[in-house]
This record gives sequence, structure tokens and C-alpha cells, in this order.
Amino acid sequence: MPDSLPRAEVERVARLARLALTDDEANLFARQLADILGYVEQVQAIDTTGIAPTSHPHITGTVQRADVVEASLDRDTALASAPAADHAAGFFKVPRVLGS
Repeated sequence: MPDSLPRAEVERVARLARLALTDDEANLFARQLADILGYVEQVQAIDTTGIAPTSHPHITGTVQRADVVEASLDRDTALASAPAADHAAGFFKVPRVLGS
């Protein structure tokens, strides 16, 4: 792997990412990208024969609780806990968000 990528390649990638690079940044990124690609080549060179592939690194299956219908709070209990509620109408009062 060369010490850096061709400048035209770095500029092409920067255009795709919609980045405006200075000359110093383009030179720096060319070296850094070459280092990254060199590391990828090292990883790809590792012999993985006999190692079973991992399809997913996390435990599969549902980790959520069962969806069970349960009784909710009755209206009077919920309104009793609210700082500002209209008990007669059965609604919570909240500050106006739109049109304020």
C-alpha cells in the first residue's frame, strides 16, 4: 500500500461527501485513508478457515415483555395526580405550544 492515496481520489471522495478540503487537509486525509486501507488489508489477510461465521453479534430473540392487556388508571385517579386538570371536562391542562 502506498504512503498516501492519489490526491484525485481524495478529492473525489470529498466531493461525494460534499466536503470542501484545503490543500493541507487533502494531503492529511490522503495519508490517513492510506493507513486505514493498509489496516483493512492486514485484517483481510488473516486466515479464518475453520472459524464459524457469526451471523449476529447480539443475542437474538425478543427481549421485550409480553404484550398483555391490563387495566389502566381510572380518569379520576389520573386527574388527581395532574398539577392542572379540568375535572369537569376530564382533561389535563397543558401550556399552549402552538400559536403562543
